[in-house]
Amino acid sequence: MKGTVRVRFAPSPTGFLHIGGLRTALYNYLYARSQSNGKFILRIEDTDQKRTIEGAEDDIMKSLRWCGFRIDEGPEQGGDFGPYRQSERKDLYMEYGEKLVESGHAYYAFDTEEELTEMRERLEKSGNPSPKYDSITRQSMKNSLTLPSDEVEKKLNRGDEFVIRLKVPRRETVRFEDEIRGHVSFETKGLDDQVLLKSDGMPTYHLANVVDDHLMEITHVIRGEEWLSSTPKHILLYQYFDWDPPVMAHLPLIMSPTGGKLSKRKAEEEGIPVNTKSYIQQHYEPEALVNFLAYLGWSPGDDSEIHSLDELCRLFTLERVSKGGAVFNHKKLLWYNEHYLREKPNLSLVNRIRKITDDKIIQDAEDEYLQKVVDLMKERVSKIDEFISYGRFFFYDPEEYDEKALKKWKEDSPDLIRAYRDDIAGFDKGQFKADKLKSTLQKVIDDKGVGFGKLMMPLRIATTGMGFGPDLFPALELLGKETVLRRIDNALNRLP
Repeated sequence: MKGTVRVRFAPSPTGFLHIGGLRTALYNYLYARSQSNGKFILRIEDTDQKRTIEGAEDDIMKSLRWCGFRIDEGPEQGGDFGPYRQSERKDLYMEYGEKLVESGHAYYAFDTEEELTEMRERLEKSGNPSPKYDSITRQSMKNSLTLPSDEVEKKLNRGDEFVIRLKVPRRETVRFEDEIRGHVSFETKGLDDQVLLKSDGMPTYHLANVVDDHLMEITHVIRGEEWLSSTPKHILLYQYFDWDPPVMAHLPLIMSPTGGKLSKRKAEEEGIPVNTKSYIQQHYEPEALVNFLAYLGWSPGDDSEIHSLDELCRLFTLERVSKGGAVFNHKKLLWYNEHYLREKPNLSLVNRIRKITDDKIIQDAEDEYLQKVVDLMKERVSKIDEFISYGRFFFYDPEEYDEKALKKWKEDSPDLIRAYRDDIAGFDKGQFKADKLKSTLQKVIDDKGVGFGKLMMPLRIATTGMGFGPDLFPALELLGKETVLRRIDNALNRLP
């Protein structure tokens, strides 16, 4: 397809941006940026006003900004093809719905909810497991194909409620090429006469997205696999309007680690945040989430795994998107997060830590001290908020001791701790250094004839309250002699 590549991300503001939706946005963005002068368009598909949630549109825009996506056209940016909210394009859809009726490819349907329910129940009783309004059932329903034309005219003039339905042919094969899946075909006998315009005059997704994609000159429709079964209806609409359809590409599903699609319920069971908002609130690095999602169904064809957004834009091709579902590996996401966290300068992390905590002592600590804390803990944390939770001992004496770690506190632990305390109590400031503190521990265990862990773990418990953490001896040096001795004394008094 010649000319400028134009892709769109078209979410519905019926909820906060799902992680699957963010991956769809990412692949659209990467494809646009991989092409010269490619355009990334944001279109808000808010035709279902009853299900629209307040704040959802803002959440979508905030999430895309957080990830570093630059939107070329959209509700905030404007553009030559606006408006970019479907609720503001309502009159357009009625016009195109009427054109389909005039050309014989759609019809008015006046059936009430009760009549539709009665039709479904009747078909179910006759052995039809999935009754639908189609080329057969339409013949017994109340529509402009079965009613006399003067009665149809009367109903329209009177303002009776109606919908416009697509007139799907009974026996046809709809074929199209998908950039990811190759040749795809559907038989029309399995399709229903889709509602195109609802009784409130608002379009359904099917009409609105086809009309808007054409009018906005979208060249590539890159969307989730769940829309694959709707594509034949869209292809029919393009044919009936006599428009060239855009290139289609349907992305693989995101799968749960336990199998099946990553639904909201499964995500919650697996402890996987389901909305982009949660990743922002839980302090994930945006670069990590972007890098991780890029590899959730695509690869550059080599062993590389770490790429910035700009690099991903240069590398991305639709040819390398997989057909099969991609499993959401939360541990892999944390691995990415750890990498990008360690790449950040210590001072920038200090500034962020101050912003995400309301702890006055941490906020008021000197930059130099906080940078040393960050430097010690960088290799031990997966997310930035863990600097605060796991690094609490740098600011507060232990109020309680980790129960699992206390299993390593044995009968001889107090004697070993006392011996170590007595040795370091005589150190002056110049001697209270990590290497000297470590060699002293080695001397005590040699004198007592015990293993390294016999003293190391009790010492960590006494001074930090935890059974894990950063390299202990640089941490003790940073805490200082007075604090370390006080904490050892507290532990000896409180622990058996």
